Amino acid sequence: MADCLDGNVLAAKSFARFGVTHMFGVVGIPVTGLANRAVQLGIRFIAFHNEQSAGYAASAYGYLTGRPGLLLTVSGPGCVHGLAGLSNAMINTWPMVMISGSSDQKDSGRGDFQELDQIEAVKPFSKFSVKAKDIKEIPDCVARVLDHAVSGRPGGCYLDLPTDVLHQMITESEAEKLLTEVEKERVFEATKAPPSSEIAKAVSVLRKAERPLIVFGKGAAYARAEGELKKLVERTGIPFLPTPMGKGLVNDDHELAASAARSLAIGKCDVALVVGARLNWLLHFGESPKWDKDVKFILVDVSEEEIKLRKPHLGLVGDAKKVLEMINKEIKDDPFCLGKSHPWVEAISKKVKDNVSKMEAQLAKDVVPFNFLTPMRIIRDAILGVGSPAPVVVSEGANTMDVGRSVLVQTEPRTRLDAGTWGTMGVGLGYCIAAAVASPERLVVAVEGDSGFGFSAMEVETLVRYKLPVVVIVFNNGGVYGGDRRSPEEVSGPFKDDPAPTSFVPGAAYHTLIEAFGGKGYLVGTPDELKSALSESFSARKPAVINVLIDPFAGAESGRMQHKN
Repeated sequence: MADCLDGNVLAAKSFARFGVTHMFGVVGIPVTGLANRAVQLGIRFIAFHNEQSAGYAASAYGYLTGRPGLLLTVSGPGCVHGLAGLSNAMINTWPMVMISGSSDQKDSGRGDFQELDQIEAVKPFSKFSVKAKDIKEIPDCVARVLDHAVSGRPGGCYLDLPTDVLHQMITESEAEKLLTEVEKERVFEATKAPPSSEIAKAVSVLRKAERPLIVFGKGAAYARAEGELKKLVERTGIPFLPTPMGKGLVNDDHELAASAARSLAIGKCDVALVVGARLNWLLHFGESPKWDKDVKFILVDVSEEEIKLRKPHLGLVGDAKKVLEMINKEIKDDPFCLGKSHPWVEAISKKVKDNVSKMEAQLAKDVVPFNFLTPMRIIRDAILGVGSPAPVVVSEGANTMDVGRSVLVQTEPRTRLDAGTWGTMGVGLGYCIAAAVASPERLVVAVEGDSGFGFSAMEVETLVRYKLPVVVIVFNNGGVYGGDRRSPEEVSGPFKDDPAPTSFVPGAAYHTLIEAFGGKGYLVGTPDELKSALSESFSARKPAVINVLIDPFAGAESGRMQHKN
């Protein structure tokens, strides 16, 4: 049977033929052969320690490249662990495909090894799922999950490959015929665009606005809309506000950036053009009292359902880049610009200056033992010192992420990855690995709380194994929000001598973790030690962990979300 191949080879051939170049995952029964075949066919396989981190990597890879990130897992528990990444892709609307092996079809319902109805299990977290019930279905199933992941609003898809199907055989000529047929039949959706009459309406509302604001999010980043966005901001003089992962589409230091005057900008604007960002909790649902009750929203989103849900003044369904192109074209024929002396622009820029100078005064102090601001300023300056291509910054943790969002400066698009729409903790190292693989020309810098780091800390071995240029900075304050913050009356009961639920071992030596695998670790507690560690690790561009000792009582419980805890 020299001219025959099995389901593993056919699946790997299908992925390679349909444009897949990277795969993340954890191998084992029954998918080890599939991973090995994929590598033989030129797909880079990044093997992780657990499916959660590999899934987070696949989801971020989808966002950074615009192509589906692939996660490969074993059956049963592997699939369940992978749901963390799949759900993260779904909520962030990033293209991803999870492929899981599954138990033998003839043994279904009899308690086979790692048996689970995986199609049922993935339902809440996938926009499309399919099982290849026979080897001949593999090419079509592969094409369908890849295409569904990127069509319309991107999201997570699932492919189930039973053990018996992976072991079935087919002739090479039959395989080639199947692949060619599927390739011919693939149809790609054209980018959506709204009618020009709607564009004219939107421009007219913007033109008449007294206090317009442009808000943009990671949907605009995913659509690569930065060029059109910058053109719109500069042509009209309208202040802009990015959501956390929208930072860098237009330089954070731009004179029309309203981030440092966020409350004023959203509280007083009368028209908000919202591009690739949802009016969810991150934007206070677009409701008063944070927003003016009469504000008019012009919502640009690739999903019609999203616009129906939010009921804006005007909804433009389409690809963010395409819609902005049309808006810019419409404005060009009859230009308008607010100008620096416009009362609204002046009010925002005055508020920005006031708030920035207050923040800079705080940042200028060298506080030792470290608070959050002193090391964050030193990290900001080191990252800016790298120049272009700017490093990708990965950030998670309550206080660390909140402070980082205000202090770290994004100058280029898609250079900030954080807990995102779902507020997912534990994404750190998966995101770092995805960024290093998707943008090999960039340094990757993670700025993590010790709690966030703990979710995926073992993946530092993966960094070392693949020699990835990732520097992980851990803000070590000995706990989830810091030291033991309980009031004396809360410390009671039979286990009162146990550490607080929020506490970790104080002064944990996280830097030695990476050294166990041959990476570089640094322990720092003063400005000079931190500067030297950053300078050395940034130039080396090799895997490193910088353990930054922070005062356990710096920072607030739950960061900026105290009201929810």
